[in-house]
Amino acid sequence: MSALLSGRYRAGMARLPRFFLPDTPQHVIQRGNDRQAIFDTLADRVFYKECLTFAARRHGVAVHAYVLMTNHVHLLVTPGAATSLPCTMQSVGRVYVRYFNAQRGRSGTLWEGRYKAAIVDCDGYFLACMRYIEQNPVRAGLVERPGQYPWSSHGANAIGTSDPLVSAHGLYRKLGTSPAARRSAYRALFDGPVAEAEVAAIRDATQNAWALGDAEFRRNVEQLSRRAERARMGRPTKVGSGAEKVESDPTSGVRGGSSPRRRDGPRRR
Repeated sequence: MSALLSGRYRAGMARLPRFFLPDTPQHVIQRGNDRQAIFDTLADRVFYKECLTFAARRHGVAVHAYVLMTNHVHLLVTPGAATSLPCTMQSVGRVYVRYFNAQRGRSGTLWEGRYKAAIVDCDGYFLACMRYIEQNPVRAGLVERPGQYPWSSHGANAIGTSDPLVSAHGLYRKLGTSPAARRSAYRALFDGPVAEAEVAAIRDATQNAWALGDAEFRRNVEQLSRRAERARMGRPTKVGSGAEKVESDPTSGVRGGSSPRRRDGPRRR
């Protein structure tokens, strides 16, 4: 397994390089600046989803789960290359913020800095991340069941609603031998909430750009790239030598309101 990393430094303070491991999913979260709303209307959500679908296909990102909340979005994705996810998020941010600002006669950024992401150990946390993402509206008190919230992947994964944004992961396909069996098994996973320990681990890893998995998974990641968990007291930070390449993050330093010279997404309706 090889590792490609991307990252930059801001104002003299080191940012942790972004992880990329081939065929390894990532849990992504992007928030509105100062927790402000990024979706006010039905049209906002429709346009954002169109932008995301367009950009993900263009740059080679498979989206397995998502939820569009009022002031943030969650995604569970598998990027095809080291630049796939950064380019997708840059494209969506650039086009959507231009639309959002034009609709409201405002200017400036919409996002709270760059997006946050954690690589996910498929064996231990992939399905937990799917549940965590699709249960967000329930935890927020917006609905009683995830199927009642229309702006998530739950309709596609649990009910069979057509959704061009969603791509089934191999672990999801293994839930059953037919689409109906997979959906039934997936719905059964939502009989109870995600365990608090799993919720805490998902939040901590994503917020701090760690690897989300067990100790062995994190050790393997550290051997290939860089520190994958919070440093213990007295433990020096180690950076592995197995990274093949370090690339700059195309999203770093890009403000949401900048205007591109080329078309990166669907035209505003």
